[in-house]
Amino acid sequence: MSTTNHQIVLASRPTGEVKPDNFRLVEVALAPLAEGQVRVRNHYLSLDPYMRGRMNDSKSYAASQALDEVMIGGTVGEVIESKNTNFAVGDKVVGMGGWQEYVTVDATQRGVLSKVDTTHIPLSAYLGAVGMPGVTAWYGLVKIINPKAGETVVVSAASGAVGSAVGQLAKARGARAVGIAGGADKCRYVVEELGFDACIDYKQHADVKSLSAALKAACPNGIDGYFENVGGMILDAVLLRANAFSRVAMCGMISGYDGQPIPMAAPQLILVNRMKVEGFIVSEHMEVWPEALKELGTLVATGKLKYRETVAQGLASAPEAFMGLLKGKNFGKQLVKLV
Repeated sequence: MSTTNHQIVLASRPTGEVKPDNFRLVEVALAPLAEGQVRVRNHYLSLDPYMRGRMNDSKSYAASQALDEVMIGGTVGEVIESKNTNFAVGDKVVGMGGWQEYVTVDATQRGVLSKVDTTHIPLSAYLGAVGMPGVTAWYGLVKIINPKAGETVVVSAASGAVGSAVGQLAKARGARAVGIAGGADKCRYVVEELGFDACIDYKQHADVKSLSAALKAACPNGIDGYFENVGGMILDAVLLRANAFSRVAMCGMISGYDGQPIPMAAPQLILVNRMKVEGFIVSEHMEVWPEALKELGTLVATGKLKYRETVAQGLASAPEAFMGLLKGKNFGKQLVKLV
C-alpha cells in the first residue's frame, strides 16, 4: 500500500484566464488512520465550472478555495483502509475527495462519504448523470422550469454533463427540447444521440440578431423554459424569444468565469414577459436528492438516459483538462482518471 499521496493545490489566484502556474503538484506522506477514519483511493475526479468561481477571493455562495490547500472536487473511489464500522475495505464511495489520489476522512461525520452500487451503474456515472450534475439538471428542470407537455425548453451547453440531462428529462415529460452547443459535432450528438428536437451551433452566429433568428426557427412557438449555463449573448437571444410567463433556471454563467462582467442587453424583457428567473445552488436542496437520484439512476441503469464522458489520464493532467473545460473543449462530463 502506498505511503505517499499526490495532491494538486491552489498556488495562486488567477487574474483573468486560469493558467498552469495557478496550480502546484505536491507529495505528502499518508498518516496512520485514527479511530472512525476511512481512507479512500480516488478512482475518478470530477472537474466542474463552479471551481473557477471558488478560485477567486470574492464574495460568492460558497467559501473561496484556500491557497496552498487541495483543490476542491467531487470524487468516486474505493475504501482501501477503514477504522469505521460503517465502511468496509472494497466499498465503492462518492464524496468531495478533492484533487488528490487518496483522501482520508472522519466517516463519523454524516454525509462526507456515501456508498454507491456499481452493479448496474458505472462508478464514474456517480460524478455525472447520477451525481451532482444530474441532480442539478433535475432540480432546475423539475422544480423551477416545471415544463408541461408540449412546451418548449431550451438549454445552453446542451452537450455538457448538466445540459444533456436537462433535455432528456424534458423530453421524458413530453416537452420539446432545443439545445445550444458549440460546434457541429456537439449539435449532431445532442439531436441524434440524446434525442433533442433541435440544436443550434452558437459558433455559427456572430451576434444576438443572428442567434435570435436561429432560435425563432427552432422554437416556432417561442420559449417556455430556459436552463441557463452560459449567459452573455446566448441569454440575450433567448430573452428575445421568451414567451409570457416563461421560467429561467439560472445554473451557471460560464461566459463570465474569467472575472469579466456579463451585461444584459434588454433586461426589461423579464418584466414585459412576466418571467420567473431563479438562480439555484443544488447543494442547498439536499431534500430533493433522493427523489432525483432515484429517477436518474433508474434511467441510466435502463439505458434511457444517455451521457458522454471526456476522461483525462492521471492527476497531473487535471489543470490542463480544467482549463479546457472552461473553454468548452470537453465533450460531455469532464473527468480525470486517477488509477
